[in-house]
Amino acid sequence: MSDVNAPGPVQDSPCQACGACCSYSSNWPRFSTEDDAALALIPADMVNERQSGMRCDGERCAALRGKVGVATSCAVYAVRPEVCRTCMPGDAECGMARRRHGLPPLPPRPSAQC
Repeated sequence: MSDVNAPGPVQDSPCQACGACCSYSSNWPRFSTEDDAALALIPADMVNERQSGMRCDGERCAALRGKVGVATSCAVYAVRPEVCRTCMPGDAECGMARRRHGLPPLPPRPSAQC
């Protein structure tokens, strides 16, 4: 079984000082392309009642740790949903989430991953 506490993103990732996408909408951290084996790696207490995505506290994903816009991390980074894996710093979704939290936009970083 994968270690959900395995090392997260690289230390210079702007995501570690953000977390806006993880606290943008309770509909965001949804499951879409994951197979049953991948979903089984996510701790059950982090999955919503409908089994359709991550559990959220309000709009904030339950796996998000830290303070948005200051310092954040993901408690299940190694097994996070595909929608989280495809989010890129500076992309359109990142920009929307950052605006909602009053954070300035990031320049696109196509080779970087949250």
